[in-house]
Amino acid sequence: MSLSRLIGGFVRRHWQSYASSAAMLVGVAICTVLIPRKVGAMVDALAANRLGQHDLLLGIAELVALGAAIYVLRVCWRIRLYSAAYNLGVELRTRLYARLAAQGPAFYQRQRTGDLMALATNDIDAIEMAAGEALLAAFDGTLTLVMVLGIMMLGVDWRLALVALLPFPLMGLAFWYISTHIHTAEGDALKRFSALNDHVQESLSGVRTLRALGLEGRSANQFGELAGNAAQASLTAQKWEAAYEPAVGLTLTAATGLTLGLGGYLVWQNELTVGALTSFTMYLGQLIWPMFAAGWVLTLIERGRAGLARLQPLLDAPLSVEDTGTVGQVGQGPLVLDKVTFAYGGQGNLQQPALDGVSLRLEPGHTLGLVGPTGSGKSTLLRVLLRQATPQAGRAEWAGQALDAYRLSALRSATSWVPQESFLFSATIAENIALARPGASRAEVIAAAQMADIHDDILRFPHGYDTPVGEKGITLSGGQRQRVAIARSLLADSRLLLLDDALSAVDTGTETRILEHLAELRRVQPGRAAIIASHRLSSVVAADHIVVLKAGRVVEAGTHDQLLALDGWYASQWRYQQLEASLDAI
Repeated sequence: MSLSRLIGGFVRRHWQSYASSAAMLVGVAICTVLIPRKVGAMVDALAANRLGQHDLLLGIAELVALGAAIYVLRVCWRIRLYSAAYNLGVELRTRLYARLAAQGPAFYQRQRTGDLMALATNDIDAIEMAAGEALLAAFDGTLTLVMVLGIMMLGVDWRLALVALLPFPLMGLAFWYISTHIHTAEGDALKRFSALNDHVQESLSGVRTLRALGLEGRSANQFGELAGNAAQASLTAQKWEAAYEPAVGLTLTAATGLTLGLGGYLVWQNELTVGALTSFTMYLGQLIWPMFAAGWVLTLIERGRAGLARLQPLLDAPLSVEDTGTVGQVGQGPLVLDKVTFAYGGQGNLQQPALDGVSLRLEPGHTLGLVGPTGSGKSTLLRVLLRQATPQAGRAEWAGQALDAYRLSALRSATSWVPQESFLFSATIAENIALARPGASRAEVIAAAQMADIHDDILRFPHGYDTPVGEKGITLSGGQRQRVAIARSLLADSRLLLLDDALSAVDTGTETRILEHLAELRRVQPGRAAIIASHRLSSVVAADHIVVLKAGRVVEAGTHDQLLALDGWYASQWRYQQLEASLDAI
């Protein structure tokens, strides 16, 4: 979509605000062109000794009234127009947020967070200015230009008007040349600001890592270089914008010189009065604003075009997972994967699939354990169940319906997922636990925390459940963040709980208590199923069924005792972990 179509559609939807602003601008233009005419008449009257004290004071009062009317109308149209123009920024940011919220992990693997933040701020601000400031300046400048030129030609002297307009085509050519360079410069400035923003975001998010590795100086040097590049790009754009003023100044200087030359000759020949020449000179001065408005409008439009050129591909980007399902609720029934195969885009033509013909079945109320070496496909399988990834082959069903038959909102409301790297928001502990159920009572929050074995830790904090955790839960340890995330998933009361190595940062005693609480919860809610993916085999010992993945394939399956009897990878890993635990206990 072009910038003109975007703004045109917005103006049609908010035509009342723009129409009322235009009406007030017409009033401003009328008052503005009346002032030189009134001044010219007063000058001629004074020169002819026809202006008495009373008439002089009355004329001055009329000029003051016109000035006051211009002031009031300008304030009113700005309030009216900007209140509408800012809505475009709100609409674009809402569209962008909704699009980003609907995208899956594959999309974010290709995007930088800082770049997305820059799009939501600087780029949309540029488009918003094109819809507000540029539109009003274009209308006001054009209206003033037409009215002033009309008065100059029809109300003063058409010969002076034609002479004054001679330098203007050269100014138009200069404006075209400058605007083409501004478009390039503004696009480069936005990109460099985006790179700077991305570096700041990454540095602040990983500040503890930078400190631990002693990379503060290197990061500061990178920041300085990026900041210098952004400043230089902005300076280049500003230099081209500054070129508008000399073009306007030279044009008006030439026009004034031609006007005074011809006007003086006409006054000498008694074909023009001094008052008329005074009025014409004042009108010529009023052309300064339309000329500056033209340069300002071109600048804002080029900024808006550059911003939209960066924003539009993001708004038009296809969803990494399409939400085409129609079923609005997940029923009771087993979760079934039948020969599911999935490969990431970088793995090419399914030659090295992350999942290769995986088949499994999970009944309601049962627990499935997923184990295997690093890179075996455990997390990928959970992403398939969450529809964060769409398998290229095979069948995935829940309660007799294909996963893609469900609406994403329905599927995900029936599922609670706790990843290994748990994310906490910059809020209190209670608010983080109650994220999935904002209306949950404090007693329900405490019950969930007790099941996740984090309640006693929370009580030791200065403000208990009202303790802020900082951005990404920075004030909590890794194990505490994982347990808060588990409490959040338990409070959600969903039918399927997915734990993706979510107990890796807790000790074995805490792990045992959490698993006991989960088993007790499933006894109370017999329809609730769970899938536990873990490197620590003690997490899946009590599972009803355990699947061993290796290179994306199911190589072993059964209960804990059955897998020990097979004496395969599971049995070997179990003996190793038991030996490691016994050595740690010494």
